[in-house]
Amino acid sequence: MRLALIPMLLLCAAPALADAPLFLLDQTRLPFDLGPGAPQNAPARTSNSPHAAANSAASPANSASSYANSPRNPANEKRVIFTADGTVVGYYAPNGSGTLNLFTVTGKRVAYRPRGSKSLFSSDGRWCGTVADASGGGFAFGITRDCAGLF
Repeated sequence: MRLALIPMLLLCAAPALADAPLFLLDQTRLPFDLGPGAPQNAPARTSNSPHAAANSAASPANSASSYANSPRNPANEKRVIFTADGTVVGYYAPNGSGTLNLFTVTGKRVAYRPRGSKSLFSSDGRWCGTVADASGGGFAFGITRDCAGLF
């Protein structure tokens, strides 16, 4: 985890089951390797495209209609995404191809992190933020204001 993210994570009070804090970030203050300018995080990179098979919204592996991604799946209750005030806004679920999907509490896919990237992308391929490993497991999601509105 980057030291620049630690103060933001310390401000997040975790609800009992939540393990993925969500916070707004200022893209201009990110280290290069976490931002969209880094080659592995670039929206133009083919493997980061929303049309790549592993990331495609059309793929059953990324659909909320798949039980693995469903809000009804008990495993997703342990993958809760929450804000600093403790509000639960969604959950995350990995697919078998290495893509990490972020969903609203009702199961709408909001964003994805392609395998090999540290970045989040919206369904239309816009750069949305970054993913950090959280202490004790799980993730922390730093996202732009525009993408936060998708939740």
